Amino acid sequence: MKVLLINGSPHKKGNTYIALLEVVTALEKEGVATEIVSIGTKAIQGCIACNKCQETGVCVFNDEPYRTIREKLQQADGVIIGSPVYFAGPNGMLCALLDRLFYSCRSALLYKPAASVAICRRGGASATFDRLNKYFTITNMPVVSSQYWNSVHGRRPGEAVQDLEGLQIMRTLGRNMAWLLKNIHQNGLQVPEPEQTIRTDFIR
Repeated sequence: MKVLLINGSPHKKGNTYIALLEVVTALEKEGVATEIVSIGTKAIQGCIACNKCQETGVCVFNDEPYRTIREKLQQADGVIIGSPVYFAGPNGMLCALLDRLFYSCRSALLYKPAASVAICRRGGASATFDRLNKYFTITNMPVVSSQYWNSVHGRRPGEAVQDLEGLQIMRTLGRNMAWLLKNIHQNGLQVPEPEQTIRTDFIR
């Protein structure tokens, strides 16, 4: 079993990394392999709704962050996405990447347990947390919870280590993710049989 953790901050070893690392510690204690991948600092193209990926299975903007994370998602059993809070929302580059990944790689994500983590100075974490969770809830992915909302506070580099409650929430999240993954794998649970998709347009 392996969990992929996506660091959606431009700072590779900043407060988002500190929060994700705490989750990693708990996961690895439970025998679950992990990998943290950073989206980096280069500009990331957003989705242009060309729908080519629906024909080819791959986004036409086949840039390095997209290729790397797409490949790793195929192998992962669970996913955790972390982001700093920007104007009460996730990092825009992260959302640009996730829009393309979740639209073009849906089949690789279905029914994989997932969670999001938000890092903020003071506020906006709940809105960021909610925005990221929507990727999961539109893709039939079980959302893993913790003992409180998955947020850690810290503005300056390294300040997240002072949020003891936030770090405990991260450890609980890691243990809960491991618990769910073990139950799924040990019991050989099969995914539900889907109905044929119905789409209703409100303007005809």
